[in-house]
Amino acid sequence: MLNVFGLIVSGRLVQTDFTPVSETQFLITIPEADSINHAVVFLTGAVALPVGTVGMVYWSWPDPAAPPNWQLLGHISNAKPSAIFKISNLKKLHELFDHNIPFKLTVNIAFTAENQFSSALGQQKICHSAQIGVAIEPEANVHLLASSVANQTNSYVTFAQKMLESLVNFVASFAVTQEQMTPTPGVSYIPLNTLQTWYQNFERRLQQNPNFWKN
Repeated sequence: MLNVFGLIVSGRLVQTDFTPVSETQFLITIPEADSINHAVVFLTGAVALPVGTVGMVYWSWPDPAAPPNWQLLGHISNAKPSAIFKISNLKKLHELFDHNIPFKLTVNIAFTAENQFSSALGQQKICHSAQIGVAIEPEANVHLLASSVANQTNSYVTFAQKMLESLVNFVASFAVTQEQMTPTPGVSYIPLNTLQTWYQNFERRLQQNPNFWKN
């Protein structure tokens, strides 16, 4: 299945030279990828994907001293032959955590394995080249992934809300009126309603977009 997939990076020529890693996995290298903001992956139309499958698109910043760390970007399919992915923030994620999605493993293992997070501050050297991998997987995997992401997002939202409520309640337990305050040199005070306003604004933004804090 050569020349099945294509890649567009703004300001560069179209690339279609994906290298087969296996019968269902394809890899391409993007040189000097540090300044890239978006990438488009598409089906060239030379050959359609097998019925009932999709192309799951992964991204990696290779590290010669460590195994590949693959981050899932999304998918393309015969019904959705192209997709644009924002990758400008993936380098920052790589510098902070290892998001291990084993692209080189089989589909079933890749989908059941949990992402492993381990601190890597200051320990990994970012490669100037990046890699995009496309794995042909059953279409059902997309629905499983969407369900998994939704559950994870709900967990993040619940945690954030509980943490914010705990902070506000903790600070409120020390609240005093102006009449009760005694001058304390060197100590700064803020009105309690300032914290409450911040909490309301943060919760509103969290409900609109649970991932806003990543930007």
